[in-house]
Amino acid sequence: MKTKTKYFGEIEYTKDELISFPTGLFGFEDEQSFLLLPFSDEGTLLSLQSVRTPQLAFTLMHPFTLAPDYAPVLREEELKALAAEKSEDLYYYVMCTVKEPVSETMVNMRCPLAINPDTREGMQVILDDETWEMRHRLAEFEREQNEEDGKQEETSC
Repeated sequence: MKTKTKYFGEIEYTKDELISFPTGLFGFEDEQSFLLLPFSDEGTLLSLQSVRTPQLAFTLMHPFTLAPDYAPVLREEELKALAAEKSEDLYYYVMCTVKEPVSETMVNMRCPLAINPDTREGMQVILDDETWEMRHRLAEFEREQNEEDGKQEETSC
C-alpha cells in the first residue's frame, strides 16, 4: 500500500506496520490509523503519520530519553482496552510541539501514547501522576541532566 506523508513524501507500507488507535487521539477522534516513522536512524524523534490525512503528522519522542525515571502507570480499564497485564508491557511516546530554538520545544509527559507492541493498538492516556505536566520545555530536561552529571562528577573525585 502507499500513502502520502507530511514529511517523507509518498511511501509504501504494509498492513503490519499500521498502529491503530480505536478511539483516536485527543481532538482527532476520527483519525485511527497511523504509521510510526523515525526522522533519523537514531529514532529519538518520530513522526506519527495519519494514513487517512496526509498533512496530519505528530512529532513524538521516547520519554525515557528525557527522563529515565519516567514510569507511567495506567488504570485497569486502560490496560484492559490495550490487552496488557501491566503498564510495563507497553511502549510509550510523548507528543512534542517543536519550536525555535529547540530548547523551547514543548513535550507532553502527562498524556503519553501507550501502544501494545503485540497487537499494535494504542491509546492516548492521562496519567494520574502529578509529577508530569502537559507542557515541559526540553530545556528543563537538559538542565536536570547537567545537574545529574555534575553530581556524578563530584562523587567520582
